[in-house]
Amino acid sequence: MKITIVLGAFLPVPTTMGGAVEKVWLNLAAEFVRRGHEVVMISRAVASSPREEMADGVRHLRVRGFDTPRSLLWLKFLDLIYSVRTLSVLPEADIVVTNTFWLPLFLRDPSRGRLYVHVARFPKGQMRFYGRAARLQAPSTAVVRAIAAQAPALAFKTKVVPNPAPASVTTSPPPALATRERIILYVGRLHPEKGVHLLVTAFAAGACTVFADWKLMIVGPAEERLGGGGESYLASLKKAAQTASTQVTFTGPIFDSGELERSFRAARLFVYPSLAERGESFGLAPLEAMTHRCAVVVSSLECFTDFVREGETGFIFDHRAKDPVEALREKIEKVLAHDSLLGRVAEEGYRKSAEYSVPRVVDRFLSDFHSVMQDSHVGNTNR
Repeated sequence: MKITIVLGAFLPVPTTMGGAVEKVWLNLAAEFVRRGHEVVMISRAVASSPREEMADGVRHLRVRGFDTPRSLLWLKFLDLIYSVRTLSVLPEADIVVTNTFWLPLFLRDPSRGRLYVHVARFPKGQMRFYGRAARLQAPSTAVVRAIAAQAPALAFKTKVVPNPAPASVTTSPPPALATRERIILYVGRLHPEKGVHLLVTAFAAGACTVFADWKLMIVGPAEERLGGGGESYLASLKKAAQTASTQVTFTGPIFDSGELERSFRAARLFVYPSLAERGESFGLAPLEAMTHRCAVVVSSLECFTDFVREGETGFIFDHRAKDPVEALREKIEKVLAHDSLLGRVAEEGYRKSAEYSVPRVVDRFLSDFHSVMQDSHVGNTNR
């Protein structure tokens, strides 16, 4: 099978600037190739990578893109330019996967492949314009429901195929929780929608009491060009951490897979307090933490419920509470007070994450690709 994967205009592959979607599809592409399929990956061009190369069996084509702007309207305009540029390099294929906004509207040539739209974020009204797509694939049931609500006529084209958990770069199993330092970890963009300020404020409130023996490590970019909230937001986080400054570390982003893995394996608890009601579509970071036998606390967003069950595979706090900081502080205090509970949930989460291994998720994608190609009713909509 010939598979083309078109990634967005703002982050490159390899993932030297981060990007969960980029990481996901790079891992999937390598497994597609390992199984004998031809894969072309199109992504943003950067000075450090050639415009065209073969790497691990994947043919990479890179198109001039842009840094992420602050304005959503300007972002869509830049995506439009990138999509037009991408059209000129699209090879012939059986399947063309894309998460760009505009390409599904422009792609009309069936020789470029059945149009397989990866809906990486909650839709914002554009789904009704994607009638030509053969599939609208979402990483979670929450996003599938949102697609069906916005475009009921296209509900039959939707399907959940989850994101895979990144494969470990080491062969050794994750260490037991009891052998780790008392570290609470956050990994992700430092942006208000991620709720990082809730975590920092909650930890600082208990730093001299219930969290006195714990450290908080914040990993991720604050730069706006990398999707962060900017220097002013970072400054506000550091100000909130002042009363616990010796216990809170802001490392900045970690793009090296091995170093990031060591961070996950050093922590006992991973907290992901996202507030993005219509932005968070899956939650790759909590799943990645689970693959390293780290217990997780997430907000009560629907997208997390596919793999996080309260008190079983993870913990959930009510981010919609009247005082979300206090709700988060109480949840963290409760789970840290019971080592046996923390250890048991970490183990259950670790077992659950195995369902999201790259080989298992690739099985589901390949099955769906074949279904799309064989379904004449769905396929005809791509003409």
